[in-house]
Amino acid sequence: QVQLVESGGGLVQAGGSLRLSCEASIRTDRGLSMAWFRQAPEKDREIVATGSQAYFANFAEGRFTVSEDNAKGTTYLQMNSLKPEDTAVYYCAARPRTSSLFTLPSSYIYWGRGTQVTVSS
Repeated sequence: QVQLVESGGGLVQAGGSLRLSCEASIRTDRGLSMAWFRQAPEKDREIVATGSQAYFANFAEGRFTVSEDNAKGTTYLQMNSLKPEDTAVYYCAARPRTSSLFTLPSSYIYWGRGTQVTVSS
């Protein structure tokens, strides 16, 4: 069982930045693939980015980056140039690593509780 805990969310003005952290209960280089998702009110959960910067959603390209500290088991989502439409609960997710790329929420087994990001205009 892997526990994931997100932190770093909050209220920020449009154009600002936030860095989210996801701390895993094990080292992430021990066979885990990480990803970030988000869910806005009354919308489906959607992929933001996967670990190792393998995939970014269109809305995240050029504004968001992912980094990982495998020794600490921590994954980061750096979000710049935030927009009001980025307001959502952001979730960290993990699954056993394979050679395939997974972007659907149903592909991930472990989830954090999420952290709220609110961007004011």
